[in-house]
Amino acid sequence: MKITKDMIIADVIMMDRGVVPIFFRHGLHCMGCVMANHESIEEAAVVHNLDLDALMHDLNVHFQGESATSPA
Repeated sequence: MKITKDMIIADVIMMDRGVVPIFFRHGLHCMGCVMANHESIEEAAVVHNLDLDALMHDLNVHFQGESATSPA
């Protein structure tokens, strides 16, 4: 499965709780945040001024079953 930037954070977490450390590593501590149920990955990245491309890379690597590391 490919994760896309328009997916809701809570939906991605429900697909695999193993993504929680990835969100944490990128500065999104949204697991208990009410916005996680309504905010897309892209919206959260914009609000928190995060590198969306790096976050998407790590999420997709995780879902592909590889070791998630950000591109250099």
